[in-house]
Amino acid sequence: MGKCPSCNEWNSIVEEQASANEKKQRGSVLSKNSTDPLPIFDIVQERFERWQTDLSELDTVLGGGLVPGSAVLLGGEPGVGKSTLLLQAADQYAKLGKKILYVSGEESVSQIALRAQRLGVKQNELLVMSETSLEKVYAQVEKLKPDVMILDSIQTVYSEQLESQPGSIGQLRECAFEIVQWSKARGMATFLVGHVTKDGAIAGPKVLEHMVDVVLYFEGMAAQGFRLLRSIKNRFGSTNELGVFEIMAQGLRPVTNPSELFLAERSTQIPGSVIVASLEGNRPLLLEVQALVTGTYLNIPRRTAIGLDANRISLLVAILEKRGGLRMHDQDIYVNVAGGLRINETAIDLGVTAAMLSSFAGKRVEGQCVFFGEVGLGGEVRAVPQATERIKEAKRIGLKRAYLPSKSAKGMKDLGDFELIPIDHVQELASKI
Repeated sequence: MGKCPSCNEWNSIVEEQASANEKKQRGSVLSKNSTDPLPIFDIVQERFERWQTDLSELDTVLGGGLVPGSAVLLGGEPGVGKSTLLLQAADQYAKLGKKILYVSGEESVSQIALRAQRLGVKQNELLVMSETSLEKVYAQVEKLKPDVMILDSIQTVYSEQLESQPGSIGQLRECAFEIVQWSKARGMATFLVGHVTKDGAIAGPKVLEHMVDVVLYFEGMAAQGFRLLRSIKNRFGSTNELGVFEIMAQGLRPVTNPSELFLAERSTQIPGSVIVASLEGNRPLLLEVQALVTGTYLNIPRRTAIGLDANRISLLVAILEKRGGLRMHDQDIYVNVAGGLRINETAIDLGVTAAMLSSFAGKRVEGQCVFFGEVGLGGEVRAVPQATERIKEAKRIGLKRAYLPSKSAKGMKDLGDFELIPIDHVQELASKI
């Protein structure tokens, strides 16, 4: 059947043929009394132990450290450094006295050993094997009883209980279910590496992400010297944390001050360049936003955004024309977040608007200032959350002044020589900068 009669999706129905072996009796391992309902106020809350390492950025994205018995799914483009990150993490957990089982279905043990030598991994508690059979991996788990298991990758593993090919929807669902059950029953933390599709999503059924406790995405362009680790699901912490790693000859190094990294090559002599204060999870980030506004000979001017929502740029241009009285309908407008980071927060609206005004007028913005604030359709500048944390980050790297919403500026004290310039409307912005 080509089309599913339930969801109307094409080519989504797959055949699963069970082998002649007896079916396993499955039971929940999440709780000893999982079949007995309990009053919610009588349930004793468990305190999760966390294993922390020198990879501080990984610990931050995991919510403060790795929780025993958790299942973590890590996705990313080929060659981005997933295996390198997990091998370094395995070395760190081994230093804590934990037994690690690293299972690779894509590389031989000699290839893993070669990478380990380059990364300086020398822990005896780190055991490596190359295997794709789920049943053989299970036998080693029963024998070794590891504290952490790393499986690279889940798409290469197959179960002998099913006759479908490795990487098929049935195999992925069955193998992931079994591995998560192992983790919960033994208190074994598990990392699963997942391939991604051309659209950037983790390959396989969406149920794969529902089964695990944490879903991480490792991203970064090949030409850049850093990688970003994001959490989009975390049952033990925040889902919006961001970790930054720098690529070194000895592997990945955590970057504890990403603002300085993103602003390292900024030029203060070019119009259209400003610093904005964004927020990733609980971490404030200072980034450079560049804008280029130039006349066009096209009937329909270009509106190009890199690292931002292009629709948001068109909206801000319309606000500047209607509320700010500027003539920008015959201008090509290009906006870029320097460094390759993608920002979805509306708090950078004020900074993007200032960058476009600066480029349109051909006058540079003073380099020691930062912008944040949301711009409404009426041209008003609205308050954004955690303004104090953004100001503290700006002061830490040596900035002297901030353009921010008037409501956010009220009540701020003990800023020393740091100057606050409140903005109520976009019409004020051109004169004040």
